[in-house]
This record gives sequence, C-alpha cells and structure tokens, in this order.
Amino acid sequence: MAEHRSMQRAALLDAARSLLSEGGTEALTFPALAERTGLARSSVYEYFRSRAAVVEELCEADFPVWAAEVEAAMAAAQDPRAKVEAYVRRQLELVGDQRHRAVVAISASELDAGAREKIRAAHGALVGMIVDVLGEMGHAEPRLAAMMLQGVVDSAVRRIELGFEEPAVVADAAVRMALRGVMG
Repeated sequence: MAEHRSMQRAALLDAARSLLSEGGTEALTFPALAERTGLARSSVYEYFRSRAAVVEELCEADFPVWAAEVEAAMAAAQDPRAKVEAYVRRQLELVGDQRHRAVVAISASELDAGAREKIRAAHGALVGMIVDVLGEMGHAEPRLAAMMLQGVVDSAVRRIELGFEEPAVVADAAVRMALRGVMG
C-alpha cells in the first residue's frame, strides 16, 4: 500500500510539473491533476491539501537536484573565475528543464509562508555555494556579492523565459556581467 501511495504521489508531482510548465499557475488545478493522473479529484486531496502544498513538495524534491548539478559544474571548474562561470551557466542551462519551468511558473506571493520559506532556504543554499569562491577572488563582502550575482542569474532566467534573445546570448551576457561587471 505504501509503495502504491508513493507512486501516486510521484505521478501527481510529475503531472504538476507538466501543468505548470505548459500553462503556468492557472493550469495547476486539482481537477487537472486528477485528469492527468486518472485519479478522482477527491483522491488528489488525500495527497495534497492545496496548490501551495504541491509546489512546496516540488521545491523540496527539485531544488536539491538543481543545487547538486550546479555544485558538480563548479567542482569540475579549475579556478575561481571558472567556478563563477560554471555557477552562472549551469543555472541558466537548467532553465529549459521542466522542473525549473514548473517552479518559476508560481510566484512566491501565491504560496503560503511555509512554502515561501522553503524556497528562500533553497535559494540561500544555492547562493551559499559561491560565497567562498567570491572570497577567494578578493571580494570584501563575498556574501553580498553572491546575492548580487544571483540577482544577475535571476534576471538572466527571466530574459530566457521571455524568449526575446537566444539562451546562449543571455548566458554569455550574464557570465560577462558576473566576471567583468557592466564594463564587459
């Protein structure tokens, strides 16, 4: 029985990712989840109490995967500048990933306090990966620099999502901004 519930929960999360990716916030409804998974609508409520609970669980499942991918890219880099570039590029490469598009589709204002806090903590862990590297590069305030660097990444994510420029163009501009500032 526990294995069946686990499989159903995973199917619901996969369906939620797809719905968010395809249609944004409006698409994530319990009737749509039920339709995608073949469950009765009332059964969906047995797994999740709200849309926020679905998103919270998506974040708990997906943020660690993204963070591990960014961390692995940084670990493969040879020097601090290359680590910064890997930090930026890997995050931007993940924009096309359905897991990323799903979570981006929901604005933090639509989530309850618990879900917002979990997202903040996950982003904080991501930012924490680059603090020491920025310290090695001589930044007097590496934590502040890391937060600002993440702002560049977040802005680049939004540009990629809008689709006005090619993702590679946005990634190159973000890396230049990260490594050389606005002069580059």
